Amino acid sequence: MTVSLVSARWIVTGVADRHTPVIHSDAALAHENGRVIAVGPAAQMRADYPGATETRYPQHMMLPGFVNSHHHVGMTPLQLGSPDYALELWFASRLSARDIDPYLDTLYSAFEMLASGVTTVQHIHGWMRGPYSHVHGTASAVLNAYRDIGMRASYCFAVREQNRFVYEADEDFCARLPPDVGAAMAAHLKAQAMPFADFMQLFDDLVAENRSELTRMQLAPANLHWVSDDGLLAMKEKADTAGVPMHMHLLETAMQKAYAKRRTGTTAVKHLHKLGLLGPKLTLGHGVWLTEEDIELAAHTGTCICHNCSSNFRLRSGLLPLMEYEKRGITVGMGLDEAGLNDDRDMLQELRLALNVHRVPGLDDDEVPSCPQVLRMATEHGAKTTAFGAEIGRLDAGRYFDAVVIDFDRAMYPYQDDDIPPLDALIQRAKTQHVAAVMVGGELVCENGRFTRIDRDETLEKLAQALSKPRTDAENHRRWLRREVFPQVKNFYRHYLDEEPAREPFYGNSSRR
Repeated sequence: MTVSLVSARWIVTGVADRHTPVIHSDAALAHENGRVIAVGPAAQMRADYPGATETRYPQHMMLPGFVNSHHHVGMTPLQLGSPDYALELWFASRLSARDIDPYLDTLYSAFEMLASGVTTVQHIHGWMRGPYSHVHGTASAVLNAYRDIGMRASYCFAVREQNRFVYEADEDFCARLPPDVGAAMAAHLKAQAMPFADFMQLFDDLVAENRSELTRMQLAPANLHWVSDDGLLAMKEKADTAGVPMHMHLLETAMQKAYAKRRTGTTAVKHLHKLGLLGPKLTLGHGVWLTEEDIELAAHTGTCICHNCSSNFRLRSGLLPLMEYEKRGITVGMGLDEAGLNDDRDMLQELRLALNVHRVPGLDDDEVPSCPQVLRMATEHGAKTTAFGAEIGRLDAGRYFDAVVIDFDRAMYPYQDDDIPPLDALIQRAKTQHVAAVMVGGELVCENGRFTRIDRDETLEKLAQALSKPRTDAENHRRWLRREVFPQVKNFYRHYLDEEPAREPFYGNSSRR
């Protein structure tokens, strides 16, 4: 390939610190073979690369492609019949979800992510019924979908060994149920069970079969209550041997915090530290209920966090104390999880949400997030939580040329005062309809909402046709099981937190007196 240029009114290559973006005005970026060669003044770049083909975006801002650091499915749970219950009840409601072609399902959310500038996704797969051949085939379909649409995916299959439905052993929960319901629930959970060795074999097979610049593998112990200590230690050893990171749901809810204390006698984070899991290669997904000591421990070990703001609001999980992490220098990525506030995957909206929900009362700007800070979460910091690491997340020489180009003038129309820094104005005003181009490895994969590799309308029509068919017997059975089990799950958790001490929130946004 030959060198090509892309010029823009502004090119943001990254963020120096929470107050300082690295912005080049009237600039151009040179790229070749999918990677950035150089960024500089447009006139100088044209002189340095005479004859290079140039794509011009004269009224636009180009930024590093966004990284969705925590993602699971295509069609949203709400679309498939699960309201926004509290997390523990929401899991029970997912029983009745329809069966969907995993390839089409993955494309559905990939369309939404790419349209808002997401170029890399951390896809945490799981909760599949066996046998191994079915799990492997589904995982392969997901990975094929990302490659076909031209999007990067850091993929992991969530390992679950135990406590698959509530925070106690499967057999103990099933024994609580009426005999016919308990038998049906036990059969359902057994179908999801897979030997630990098969989880590790799946990782090995997917690594061998998916050698691509667009797809990388990593490991995912699903959550503390789902994995035994022996399993955690084995996964840590596997990750170290393979040289891959791990992503682990942790402390998403207050009930998970209580479970950890009952199981370990300490906090979940201290327990993971005792086992030797904490460190820069581990990302804690959600991380809402860390104590102050836990946060200090995460900072000391370099452990990463993924902030899933919309999800935590929707499922009543709580609010991660973002600025406590920020002031300790912890790497915090940004995840859309199942879906954002609008039940879609709009990273531009998620940036604004994270920017605004942590705005505590007061006058000190260092107490609240900044626009460069949330951009770094959705780019460079998010990149560090994936298997791509420092190869993405910035537009520096040597990194992959993954970028989103936003039409600044359209986003600001009819007027925007220039006292507001352009990046701040863009983060607070730009919408998905203002995304002019999305590039992955230098390839234009989405232009003005049109996807260059896959026909969106045709894909959605296939989904619509499939889901218009009557439910299968298996789907109707799971629907019945949900109705029977849901009240039992609610009873299980009704008094789960009764003995927990009073909470001391990090944020004080209101007062009774």
